[in-house]
Amino acid sequence: MLSQLFSSRWMGYFALTLVFALVATFFGLWQWDRRGQAVAAMELVENNWDAAPVMLAEFREQHSVATEAEQWTPISLGGRYLADEQLLVRTRPRAGVVGFEVLVPLETASETVLISRGWVATGESSDFPDLIPAPPAGDVRVMGRVKMWEPALRGRGAPDGQVATINREDVQAQVSAELTADFFLVVDSETPRPAVTPLGAQRPVLDEGPHLSYTFQWFLFALMAFIGYGWLFRQEWRASKGLPARRERKASDAEEEDALLEHSGY
Repeated sequence: MLSQLFSSRWMGYFALTLVFALVATFFGLWQWDRRGQAVAAMELVENNWDAAPVMLAEFREQHSVATEAEQWTPISLGGRYLADEQLLVRTRPRAGVVGFEVLVPLETASETVLISRGWVATGESSDFPDLIPAPPAGDVRVMGRVKMWEPALRGRGAPDGQVATINREDVQAQVSAELTADFFLVVDSETPRPAVTPLGAQRPVLDEGPHLSYTFQWFLFALMAFIGYGWLFRQEWRASKGLPARRERKASDAEEEDALLEHSGY
């Protein structure tokens, strides 16, 4: 049996089985990591979304540089909107409809923070909305939530006054004021409140997705590969020894007696 097991053919089968199991294990670990990322994102929302708003100066005292851990933290700040430097972010979906996100810098006493005022639908012209609600003029107080700058989308352009993504370099290229380097804010409320505003940010849906079930599926595939290898090897080994693939069940005494009676005609 050992000589058969270590034959070149079965060693080749084992190598293929091992490679398949390793690949399945890799995908299982990848899905596990994806689940960890989803759970971490859910925890951020749960921990930060309903927290009490902090003043911008207080936030800066605690976080000289904002990180992912501060995502969704509510911040209250006052200043003036630089309405002339308003930008639109292209191709932003909401409830299955493609539209634009409205960006306006807010100049405070200490720094200029980019504010995402919300979402507006695409208008009759696919490159521009029919209506963009104007930001409040003069002094305004904004409560917004921390968001990290988005990565650049290379290969996707945008006309003047628009950007493909909320990437600091892309936005800064069209804004004269020096923007806060580590985050921007999505607006939750503005005081005074305009009569018409873009649709505000929605609380992220807390759903970790199917990553856990996919993890177990990939690990099961890896295990089944070795089980299948062992079953095939056992079948061939039994055949080489002239053994039946399955043992016939021995008839019981009662069954043998019934068979004799049936053939005797009783």
